[in-house]
Amino acid sequence: MPIHLEGEKLQIVMDYLFNYKICRNCGARNPPDAEKCRRCRSRNLRPKRFKK
Repeated sequence: MPIHLEGEKLQIVMDYLFNYKICRNCGARNPPDAEKCRRCRSRNLRPKRFKK
């Protein structure tokens, strides 16, 4: 059953699901403004990817 979201609700969902960074070394989820990983202290972070 597909879920149809519009406007503001869609933006809230997208921020919740994709607004964070992933550590390339250990795979931990980090806040979007992080500069270092919270688990391994690496600086090798990438934004969460998503497919449209």
